[in-house]
Amino acid sequence: MTFENTLEFAKQLDSQDQLNKYQDEFLFPQVNGKKVIYFTGNSLGLQPKRTKEYVNEVMNDWANLAVEGHFYSEKPWWDYHERFANPLSKIVGALPSEVTVMNTLTVNLHLLMVSFYRPTKTRYKIICEEKAFPSDQYMFQSQVHFHGNTPEDAIVEIKRRKGEHNIRLEDVLSKIEEVGEELALVLIGGVNYYTGQVFDMKTITAAGHKVGAYVGWDLAHAAGNIKLELHEWNVDFAAWCSYKYMNSGPGNASGCFIHEKHHNNSELPRFAGWWGHNKERRFKMEQNFDPIRGADGWQISNLPVLSLAPYLASVEMFDEIGMDALISKRDKITSYLEFILYEIDKEVASNFEIITPSNPSERASQLSVLLHGEGRSLFDYLMEQGVITDWREPNVIRLAPVPLYTTFEDMYRFGQILKAGILR
Repeated sequence: MTFENTLEFAKQLDSQDQLNKYQDEFLFPQVNGKKVIYFTGNSLGLQPKRTKEYVNEVMNDWANLAVEGHFYSEKPWWDYHERFANPLSKIVGALPSEVTVMNTLTVNLHLLMVSFYRPTKTRYKIICEEKAFPSDQYMFQSQVHFHGNTPEDAIVEIKRRKGEHNIRLEDVLSKIEEVGEELALVLIGGVNYYTGQVFDMKTITAAGHKVGAYVGWDLAHAAGNIKLELHEWNVDFAAWCSYKYMNSGPGNASGCFIHEKHHNNSELPRFAGWWGHNKERRFKMEQNFDPIRGADGWQISNLPVLSLAPYLASVEMFDEIGMDALISKRDKITSYLEFILYEIDKEVASNFEIITPSNPSERASQLSVLLHGEGRSLFDYLMEQGVITDWREPNVIRLAPVPLYTTFEDMYRFGQILKAGILR
């Protein structure tokens, strides 16, 4: 498609957008009496209007039924999490038995590493990407120390080539082959939080397995954002947060994937708790742990239903729309934003460098932009004008045009505000 940097063209694209109506499903902050242009769904998604209804339902059941809400509310609490299995399985490309919800993201990654990071004297190394999200870095360091090794020896970072912003697939594959029989685990962010690069998870997973390692993925920036086929790709495990692209609220519950090939492996260690115990016998209070066959068998404690309610509201919206429709708009609106940035770049003295891959198959709902010649004052101006974006030192703004609630008109108006901020 040939884009135009005009308000009329942007409105025309919105009129053709089948998802445009979903913008009215969300609550937007106001700045200067106007709805903001929201680019930070890659940090915290907006609140769906239906969320309050789902939370109030739990509150009312608690008020009217108290403990009996576990079994007699309209959505009984004891199996509330099971309502996620079908919609989440479609979002991440899994069997319903392979997904569950529990805890928060880094907690779940730690717990999954109990099962899938089992270092020996000779096979103990972890491969991750350079500039992984800090929480992942801290997790790797603490896990390695826990097992009696040093991060300098056990953690292998795949680095970007000099002068490049993104990691090449061939460098990932060659590093996996190089570490070889010393490699215990490959654990990478499916979408890099800083650059927005999408990794070839299928190819990397196969390469890790070829040398005898487990392969897992941190899908914090991938779940609800890109097409995933975790079961088909033979991924061992994965976890993701729900508050970014899936709009479940700050710090909310995490999702987990454990491939079915591991479900009946009694030799695989895990930290157990009663909510992962045989569901039909859970309340018999038996002494020995009998795990549920499936991802639910990795649960530990009974689940925080008040936290799950907003997440359920969101995944049911995803189920209405489908990932294919979301991705179709995602690609179009991200490309339009890219076009707008380059058009504004022609009109100002500053230079914009988009460090996110230009290939649509290697990016999703994020463009990370180096603003050469500009500083923090431009970010502050954008915020004052109602453009909610994200600043990363030294001069990068991350822009996430989430297809559920951003419009093509938002992209056009952002361009005009950006230009005014540079020329002011």
